[in-house]
Amino acid sequence: MIAPVRRPPWPACRRCPAIAIDLGSARTRAWTAGRHRIIDVPTTTGPDDLAAHPVQRGTIVDPAGTARLLSRLLAHRLPENAQPVIAFTMPVLSDRQHHTTAVGILQVLRPRTVLALDSVMAIALAAGADPFRPLLVIDIGAHLTEVALLADGEMLSARREARGTRDLDESTAAHLAADITAVITKMMRDDPLPQFVDALDRGPLLAGGGALRPELVSQLSVRLHGPVQQVPQPHTAAVRGAAEALRSAQHHPSLGPPAHPVP
Repeated sequence: MIAPVRRPPWPACRRCPAIAIDLGSARTRAWTAGRHRIIDVPTTTGPDDLAAHPVQRGTIVDPAGTARLLSRLLAHRLPENAQPVIAFTMPVLSDRQHHTTAVGILQVLRPRTVLALDSVMAIALAAGADPFRPLLVIDIGAHLTEVALLADGEMLSARREARGTRDLDESTAAHLAADITAVITKMMRDDPLPQFVDALDRGPLLAGGGALRPELVSQLSVRLHGPVQQVPQPHTAAVRGAAEALRSAQHHPSLGPPAHPVP
């Protein structure tokens, strides 16, 4: 299993513009401070149907195209000469190259600081879950499914599968549910942690576009022998969690001097 990327400390900058970004394979979602609605657009290099897809199966395959997408989406929303604090989500088990590529792309927005947050941790934040109790998060996106066990504010075990809702038709929801159940079973076998039992008893937390598919939710509940908990507005949970992390960090009374930006 790939070791998670170490995250830098959160910055102390209450006056900086704040941006949260969830860069998905099918949709890119962003939150900016002061805006009441989440920006939600296709992850494409241009506005027409022939535009390329710069992120595929959770991997940035076209950094220049991704930078153009984010510039077109967000640059005009920033005050002149502003240096925003940006929090972006990363799929579980992303390596350092993904982190470095994403940070480089985000320089198009002239950030003061760029910070990474595991997507599953962001989802837990959006759901208001207790960060210290064991929690199994299942994030079913369009092209990527992530499963992670969280406890004591940390990610204890995680897996990702290059398959999602865009791979489904009416007859294959059961197949994806079976694949997810097999992933969880393998996680428990490879990492026999006692927190798995508590997390499954509580019911997994389900997010992503897959949580909006009743047949998939039903199949998961049957195969996991218990209910699953759907996050409110599950398709935007990751970006809302990243925004919550930014708000908490920027207003915490214990913040000290500004942290150095990620190089």
